[in-house]
Amino acid sequence: MKSIKSIYKIGLGPSSSHTMGPSFAAERFLEMYGDSDYIKVILYGSLAKTGEGHGTDRAVSGILADVSHDIIFDCESET
Repeated sequence: MKSIKSIYKIGLGPSSSHTMGPSFAAERFLEMYGDSDYIKVILYGSLAKTGEGHGTDRAVSGILADVSHDIIFDCESET
């Protein structure tokens, strides 16, 4: 029998929901475009509004560490 812990994962920061999804997206992007010289990441909505405090930027930067990248927090656009 599997434990309930087998379906949960722990991410960085105080909010795993704000790090796990963006981390998976960054990993997927690297799989598809790993030969890119530069990547611009734009976070919207709650990811932008709480990104630094919840560790979203650190999680994404950790995945994209080998590629030059910028992370932009767009708190103004409607999502």
